[in-house]
Amino acid sequence: MVKRFSLFFLTLILLWVAFRTPVIGEFNNTLLHWFKPSVSDTKKTNHLVLMPPPVFTTNSLLAEDQWVDSVFTSMDEDQKIGQFFMVAINPTHGEAHFKRIETLIQTNYIGGLIFFQGDPFSYASLNNRFQSGTRIPLLIGIDGEWGLAMRVNSTMAFPKQITLGAIQDNSLIYKMGGEIARQCKRLGIHLNFAPVVDINSNPNNPVIGYRSFGELRENVALKSSAYMKGMQNNQLLACAKHFPGHGDTQGDSHFTLPQLSFNAERLKSVELYPFQQLINDSIKSVIVGHLQVPFYDWRPATLSQSIITNLLKTEMGFKGLVITDALNMKGVRHGQGITSGEVDLQAFIAGNDILLYSENIPEGIRKIKEAITAGLIQQNDIDNRVRKILHAKYWVGLNQFKYIDSNNLYQDLNTNEANKIKQELFDNAITVVKDAKNVLPINPTEGKFISIGLDVSLGNRFQQELSRITSFQHFASASKTDEGFFNNVLQNIDSTSTVVLSVHNINKKTANKFEINYNVQGFIKRLEQKAQKVVVCVFGSPYSLKYFPESSSLICGYEDDVTAYSAMARVILGEIPATGKLPVSVENLFKAGDGINISGVGQFGKASPESVGMKSVELADIDPIVQSSIAQRVFPGCQVLVARKGKIIYEKNYGKMSYEANSEPVTSNTVYDLASVTKVSATLQSLMLLYDQKKFSLDEKASHYLPELKGTNKENLTIKDILWHQAGLVAYIPFWEKTRIPLGWKTEYYNTKQSAEYPLEVAEGMFAKASIRDSVWKWVIKSPLINKREKDGSYPFVYSDLGLIILHHLVEKLTNQSLDVFTSKNFYEPLSMNTTGFNPLKKISKKQIAPTENDNLFRGRLLQGTVQDQTAAMLGGVSGHAGLFSNASDLAKLLQMNLNKGSFGNKQFISEQTINLFTNSKATRSYRVLGWDKLPSDGDSNFVSAKVSSSSYGHSGYTGTLVWIDPEKELVFVFLSNRVNPSAGNNKINTLKIRRKVMDIVYKSME
Repeated sequence: MVKRFSLFFLTLILLWVAFRTPVIGEFNNTLLHWFKPSVSDTKKTNHLVLMPPPVFTTNSLLAEDQWVDSVFTSMDEDQKIGQFFMVAINPTHGEAHFKRIETLIQTNYIGGLIFFQGDPFSYASLNNRFQSGTRIPLLIGIDGEWGLAMRVNSTMAFPKQITLGAIQDNSLIYKMGGEIARQCKRLGIHLNFAPVVDINSNPNNPVIGYRSFGELRENVALKSSAYMKGMQNNQLLACAKHFPGHGDTQGDSHFTLPQLSFNAERLKSVELYPFQQLINDSIKSVIVGHLQVPFYDWRPATLSQSIITNLLKTEMGFKGLVITDALNMKGVRHGQGITSGEVDLQAFIAGNDILLYSENIPEGIRKIKEAITAGLIQQNDIDNRVRKILHAKYWVGLNQFKYIDSNNLYQDLNTNEANKIKQELFDNAITVVKDAKNVLPINPTEGKFISIGLDVSLGNRFQQELSRITSFQHFASASKTDEGFFNNVLQNIDSTSTVVLSVHNINKKTANKFEINYNVQGFIKRLEQKAQKVVVCVFGSPYSLKYFPESSSLICGYEDDVTAYSAMARVILGEIPATGKLPVSVENLFKAGDGINISGVGQFGKASPESVGMKSVELADIDPIVQSSIAQRVFPGCQVLVARKGKIIYEKNYGKMSYEANSEPVTSNTVYDLASVTKVSATLQSLMLLYDQKKFSLDEKASHYLPELKGTNKENLTIKDILWHQAGLVAYIPFWEKTRIPLGWKTEYYNTKQSAEYPLEVAEGMFAKASIRDSVWKWVIKSPLINKREKDGSYPFVYSDLGLIILHHLVEKLTNQSLDVFTSKNFYEPLSMNTTGFNPLKKISKKQIAPTENDNLFRGRLLQGTVQDQTAAMLGGVSGHAGLFSNASDLAKLLQMNLNKGSFGNKQFISEQTINLFTNSKATRSYRVLGWDKLPSDGDSNFVSAKVSSSSYGHSGYTGTLVWIDPEKELVFVFLSNRVNPSAGNNKINTLKIRRKVMDIVYKSME
């Protein structure tokens, strides 16, 4: 009972404090403004689910009141007036500039700073310096409409508001607001002058344009609210600008005084509409623009009591901070004939609480003091506004000084989570404006694909993104006017071509037709005449779309940003759906709200770990394991790729291609010798396809298809037993020893020069006769079987390379094609596995291939681009057990196809029934299935995690490779390295169980 009475008593005290006699009028309402929850903070509107704002208890409100009272009562008149000024600080301007700011802080008691261009460390250093030098903490602001990057170097630029205007899920904008708040607070920033609430209904607006959410008032209001709440629910002050609306203007208020010549009905239904919605949702500050609104006042709005006090505060009910636009802009003094000090005075009298970027602060302070003495300004008005500012400072946490720690500053401002949010925003903004021929998404397994970039370099990031899924022939020009380039490209186009044309470097402003000229338009017309499918991608303003009226497929990417490139490519290739809608109308061609929804077909795209139920923080533990392995010379470098639920969620390259000081770093394009992974990536894939086609029976003897085995000790070996490695074949025979003499090679087999007689490259400068293939095959046929038998007379499990050489011959016999040609035609080319294949030097630069062993015993040289396995090398680099090369991302496509039960994109490569048969048919005398490896029943493996599911399968390779597929977890894992460089005797990868440890982390991240 006593506790209830105490709480009731405290509540009465709070109400008495809030409404006590000395504090009347505006300040009463201000208290309520700061503490009332947003009207829709717990509602769901247009996919927007918001976090609740900070919860204020009776005790916290009393603490705030006490802090504000204690600071306020300690202030003299000069200190109070100084709170109204917010001064620009330029971190690049040097010590004299900084000292001038310090003088303004210590002498004129200014209340805040707005930071301009600089780097994060300068921001942190200067913030600490200025805050520690003042008794009354400074309110720090920034113009960060698209995040810190608008003013801070080396930070992330989020999409412009015109891009955000295309997004249909406003919760993504809320997330962006929260992330921008986190980044701002990390730098000690309390106020972000965003969002821009102007409705850009005038396409010729010279200053708003891409800074606006668009022309639809509801869209602008909803997105502004989402952005605002994302910031304010994370304790960053948001600021709506430019009141009463700068969207439908012809002038730029930096240089002149734009006019809004509309009546009250129009203003309230359009320009003022989003401001009213944000006021209803408790926006905490508003910037007043230098705009002339004759209906209310002929003076600039910044200096108009009718617009600020009467309209904004009284009629619209705004109780938060009113801030002027920068007072050094020419618009505010246009036609006024007054000094900068008089501008400050009139702005204050009009109702502004904070005077931004005053040109003469001492004069402004003097003018305000004179007006107080003259009775033009009431002391009560001064006090109420000072208290309002102090309440704002308390709300952002300025009651306690917080030193900005520069440690890990760059990393904290550029996190994976922030990148994920940015990618999601662009993914959801891409807008398909036209698709008259139903080209989108393109089928990456069919046709001839050509990409053309205008005003961009060849091999740009957009072209790289396109090539991740399918093979493109790329062209690019550094200009938009090169007719020679246009003619050359057209010679490569025919009716079978699918052309993706990307237009870059489009000026943000309407002047000069966005730099789109008749040359470009004419080129597109000619493209449309030659190719059946042409997709035009515009990386720039949606207003520029009017210059592509005849394009049959037209997509707007809004910005020339690498993240937009990724999103655009993923839409075109069907990895993600297209859901964006135009935020503005484009003359008579397209209306605001237009946009064609295109469904994705689930291609192998990239996503965040969290989006598929994994944890980035756990996956980060892969780094120290791999880096330690490189330091211990387990391998010089590696590639690690993880995909889950059809999305690549982790793809990282480590170390270098060799231990040499000048060795190239490992990149996504680095190609590795897969060693025994060839068995499952080439031979087994071929067998599964042939089994689908009913070309053989698993229970049939191999000799039925290969008559040369009849009459030998291999006559009765069944294909199933060979795949299970229980056919009695010996593990390995060093056939290469038969071709050497103590001092070198036998000339009957090898030569130093390639010729028709010696066509097979065994190593650089070493070529074998074509007949050596027959010799190896004969040696395989004549090879002994193992002596050991089970009690029932059957052979035990012995992992054998010879069985895969037999199956290689079976594939070639059944297809009448060489294994390399058959696998390329049926798998690697359709899957756009551009780096995958045998004998990679035929199509890939040697510099792109990781070297393997320095083979001192057989070939006497370092191997780079020729297979490490000796027998495979003798066979000309193409064998059923070794010889395949690839990078991780290409190999992952093949594995994903297997995980997808034989399908990828729009094509079924192998039937689901066959995939199930080969991956589930357990061997009778081992833990393996048909061709695939499995985790041993006791879970003891040097390279496979014991956490894998019982349905999982994969294979490892001698060179330090591993692929694994886990259907239960919907997981693909690829690990490629060259642990055999420079010596195959280095077995640390197994003794230290590196691959297993990395896999353990992957599985831990799913727990």
